[in-house]
Amino acid sequence: MINKILDDRYTILERIGGGGMAEVYRAHDKLLDRFVAVKMLRMQFTNDDEFVARFRQEAQAAAKLSHANIVNIYDVGREGDFYYITMEYIQGQTLKEFINSKGKLPVDTAVRIALEIAEALENAHQNNIVHCDIKPHNILMTNAGRVKVTDFGIARAVTSATMTQTGTVLGSVHYFSPEQAKGSAVSTKSDIYSLGVVLYEMLTGKVPFDGETPISIALKHIQEEPQPPRELSDNIPSLLEATILKAMSKDPAARFSDISAMIADLKLSANYLRDDETRRLSHEDFPTQVLPKISETALKNKQTEVAFRGGPAQEKNKKLIWGSLLLLLLFSAIASYFVFGKFWSLSEVVVPNVVGKQVEAAKSLLETQKLKVSISEAFNEQVPVGYVVSQTPEAGSTVKEQRTINLVVSKGSEITVVPDLRGLSRRDAELQLKNAGLKLGRVDEQYAADVPPNTVIGQNPRPPANVNKNTPIDIIVSKGAGPKKIVLPDFRGTPQSTVNTQLESLKLKLGKVTEEASDKYPPGTIINQNPAPSTEMTEGSAVDLVVAKNVPSAVKKGSISVNVPEGSGRQNVQIVVTDANGRRVVYENTHRPGDHFSKQVDGVGQVRVQVYINGNLLQEQTL
Repeated sequence: MINKILDDRYTILERIGGGGMAEVYRAHDKLLDRFVAVKMLRMQFTNDDEFVARFRQEAQAAAKLSHANIVNIYDVGREGDFYYITMEYIQGQTLKEFINSKGKLPVDTAVRIALEIAEALENAHQNNIVHCDIKPHNILMTNAGRVKVTDFGIARAVTSATMTQTGTVLGSVHYFSPEQAKGSAVSTKSDIYSLGVVLYEMLTGKVPFDGETPISIALKHIQEEPQPPRELSDNIPSLLEATILKAMSKDPAARFSDISAMIADLKLSANYLRDDETRRLSHEDFPTQVLPKISETALKNKQTEVAFRGGPAQEKNKKLIWGSLLLLLLFSAIASYFVFGKFWSLSEVVVPNVVGKQVEAAKSLLETQKLKVSISEAFNEQVPVGYVVSQTPEAGSTVKEQRTINLVVSKGSEITVVPDLRGLSRRDAELQLKNAGLKLGRVDEQYAADVPPNTVIGQNPRPPANVNKNTPIDIIVSKGAGPKKIVLPDFRGTPQSTVNTQLESLKLKLGKVTEEASDKYPPGTIINQNPAPSTEMTEGSAVDLVVAKNVPSAVKKGSISVNVPEGSGRQNVQIVVTDANGRRVVYENTHRPGDHFSKQVDGVGQVRVQVYINGNLLQEQTL
């Protein structure tokens, strides 16, 4: 599935999640140049026409939802046998991962998250959409802390399309409602129950019902009451516990009438938590506020009240006040000693510069100056591990002895895991590296017969190596199949005009052409070639040819003597010369039998002279 392109628009980059119904991938939308999440239905559901129809209907309905706490759905499509939904890509973690990392969540945090989930459900219920699978795994949390509910549409289609056909119950057994466990019809109150379970888990760190098998857990949803959450965490307000238990009522009629009613109760709990925090703060100090002017009459009355309350009690109060002040001063002195050193000491020292020094050496140098040292660590690419990055107070400052000098020591470069770039386009590989805090290094190109051009076929370092952030990663990119290999034919003895046509059909080029005199090959014929015949060549290579031409020869001259044989009547005599210029008759006449004569002949190159009597060859010689 990786690198598959859906509808010539969405390039699948990596798998980021999945469940019983679908797989979720991160993809790149090349039309809008952004990352999206693509949810692909598993193949076992694509052959059910009724399911597919309901899936498309529900997915399109979910796409109509528009709320800050709902993952936006962009597109619904089909590519061959694949049905998919394209939605907003969220960078962050699931609520389940957040709970696992934190354990029990603070009460105010849990209430805030539950409110945002409830408001998302309120928007869905108003649009006649029931989620049916509310669980921490389907709640995404952005890096900024905003809650995003996902998986609208699919779970509803699955419940209505497959439950009656297979008799099975689909959903997350730890979170679904009793009516879902029974296989009964679901409603918006099923979402309320599931939200109650999620809130229970956030506050207690555990789900209300657990067991060894899904069936045993489902039976507990139907038959057993959950342990009251305040027994697991006593900092849960009673009002909030009542909200959870009401949402988790076995009977849907006993739950909140709708999600808006649950939101109202959650807001009451949130207000209670804020008021409680306000009371706690006001007990510690009075907030800034507008006060009425104190009248002279009120001031005189207060002075009279103080005078009336004088005597031994007043003296006792004074002693208590002075004792408290002395204790406060003593505490301040002790605290100052530990924080700032001997604040009453008159000895002062100049803080030495320890930036860039090894931490132990820096600590030793400061202690020799009668200064204390506090150490913290931070990632730093420029400073080696264990060396001081900065100091406070700065070097050159004058401080009293025993003053604490705060040092920040380098932990070196931050480590990250090298992602697997193979199979990605060069652009997507660069995006992957950027997201991982890495840089693109050298880019080499190689021919690869089975890999499309501009696709990554290798990298260095290889995944999943651990490297420092900002490390350059070298990649090798495919150039495609490359030119084909050709076995060069033997062109010798073939006319050049024919060879030119052959070279063109083989996708080879005509290279250098030279002429060479030859008495073996006719002019215009190939007498040699480079490379030699049977050499393996690539398309586009050039072939040099050597072409035969006439041999420049001197004119040869000679004489031929002819004796006419005896016979009756006159005889027809012909003398024929064959040379480089061809064959020709140089003499023809009639003679009497017994005549004898000589004839001068000439020719170019190899010269052959033939004598014919009445058409019959009489004699032959070569000059």
